[in-house]
Amino acid sequence: MTQENSKEARNKALVQAAFDSWRDGTGSAFDLLDPDAEWTIVGSSPLSRTYKKAEFMKDVVAPFNARLASHAVPHIHGIYADGDMVVILYDATAIAIDGIPYSNRYAWFLQMKDGKVIKGTAFFDTRFYDALWDRVKI
Repeated sequence: MTQENSKEARNKALVQAAFDSWRDGTGSAFDLLDPDAEWTIVGSSPLSRTYKKAEFMKDVVAPFNARLASHAVPHIHGIYADGDMVVILYDATAIAIDGIPYSNRYAWFLQMKDGKVIKGTAFFDTRFYDALWDRVKI
């Protein structure tokens, strides 16, 4: 195994472990974010833009989770690595606090450095995401 393949395998394993913890309710995929990480939501949502980690967690992740009756559960379709980039394709499902299911398919592109995500780019159907934010007020 080359050094590059070894790094890719380690990064994939870190992402898999973080998603397993998230699925089990014992952690979050965002535990992998470096303190100085940037996160970009792609699309036309009012929330679509690039954030620094602290702002992203406060303005996006916390309010999203507050709209849910229980944590979103990820179901991984695939994890792929190339150099420092890990791509994960997954579905997330949950029940919102208004009793209506939330479901979306995500593709995250995670640039890794020293076992942490330094840049994340998220693609998903912002229409479903925005519907949750519009429907469930906190």
